[in-house]
Amino acid sequence: MFTYSTIKYIIYLGGIHAICFAVFHGFFWKLFGWKNELKKLSLANKAIIQIANLRLIYIFLSIGVVCFIFPKELLSTELGNVFLLGISLFWLGRTIEQFIFLKINHKLVHLLTVLFILGIILFAAPVIIKLLLFTPCN
Repeated sequence: MFTYSTIKYIIYLGGIHAICFAVFHGFFWKLFGWKNELKKLSLANKAIIQIANLRLIYIFLSIGVVCFIFPKELLSTELGNVFLLGISLFWLGRTIEQFIFLKINHKLVHLLTVLFILGIILFAAPVIIKLLLFTPCN
């Protein structure tokens, strides 16, 4: 059975998920050969891609930190619930964009899609479980 304590661990898993994506994005320069690949782009596009990636790393780290420091607040306040559902919607959007922009039939792309779906579940589950199990019936 779910308790507030077990739901807190789901929030911690969401924090781990976010931090893992921050680390993953930190390796983009090497993984995707950006030292050479980005030379093909204009200065503006090269800057935009790198700046956006650095900001994503910051956002993912921030999400992870919030999940570890404020799990009770995320679960027990409206602001916390909106935050969790907002991150879940981020991962839903990213999953949809995967099918629109990255139409590559490769096992690593499919693994990423699964990890995006996991993000949807990890961040929505605490709010949904709380609503289903801990809301008094009339």
